[in-house]
Amino acid sequence: TGMENTFERKKHIRFFTRILQILPSRYAILDTSRLTVAFFALSGLGVLDALDAIPDKDKQEIIEWIYTLQVVGNKASDMETTNNYDCSHIAMTYTGLASLLILGDDLRRVNKHACLEGIKALQLPDGSFKSSYDGSENDMRFIYCACCVCTMLDDFSAINQATATNFIMKSLCHDGAFGQGPGHESHGGSTYCACASLQLMGRLTTTLSPKQLKRLEYWCISRQRNGFNGRPHKDDDTCYSFWVGASLKILGIFDLVDFKENENFVLSTQDIIVGGFAKWPQINPGNIFAADALHSYMGVCGLALMSLHSLQPVDPTLNISERARLHMQTLHE
Repeated sequence: TGMENTFERKKHIRFFTRILQILPSRYAILDTSRLTVAFFALSGLGVLDALDAIPDKDKQEIIEWIYTLQVVGNKASDMETTNNYDCSHIAMTYTGLASLLILGDDLRRVNKHACLEGIKALQLPDGSFKSSYDGSENDMRFIYCACCVCTMLDDFSAINQATATNFIMKSLCHDGAFGQGPGHESHGGSTYCACASLQLMGRLTTTLSPKQLKRLEYWCISRQRNGFNGRPHKDDDTCYSFWVGASLKILGIFDLVDFKENENFVLSTQDIIVGGFAKWPQINPGNIFAADALHSYMGVCGLALMSLHSLQPVDPTLNISERARLHMQTLHE
């Protein structure tokens, strides 16, 4: 209906460039996850084909800033000294490496050995990963982060793939999809992390039987009403256009999606004043349910999966643009 169905590309570019410069006070709680917020903005600009909106000087500054966050052990003989309270976080390692790839960095200054040792130290006996060495919850999200880091560094030696696969399979629910861990309810986010992890380990079709794959496909495609929801009987939410959409891409049945309904839903969540996307349709743009970094990025990616609005293709497993993935493959060669 007129306005909300126009893709506001220029406003979205401004939204993401603004995030890289200054954030509203409600983002203060995300201070320890700044790297992830930066990743949403950088990758969002990458998918919008608008990385040129960041001046080269600023790109270099961001690269330098990311490298200052590298934690490399706390012995003075190591490359950097850190205090005993500095410890890495698996999600920041994933989004940090992804951001460097998006910015075209050659990863030469990444201490690959330390990174992989750090990943190895986070895997638990049940195959899952905690997020940081000093203890945290452990679930499907961090298996996914570990698989992404190992893919980006082209080295899976840090993961015990057998126990990780076992944990994923123990988290398969009675309804055919995956929870965050064994006995947890199926969820769009954890199902994406499970599918993508199995795919990155090259184990998706060998681990799941044809019948299990069918049930998983059915559960995923059943998440579409207009847009997608993350669980049965829940409202549609912009981010699941990526989480569930990418799962369907990985499973090879994305063509079963109703593109028009999905597009209309995602576009209805646009903030047509400041740019970006919110969780739900915007009745009063700029309100408390305003656009945020995560939903803005996932909204853009959800549309990109459908090859709409001249967006760059997105790699469904690593959640970065195909362009960034190709750059990664060139580095590996």
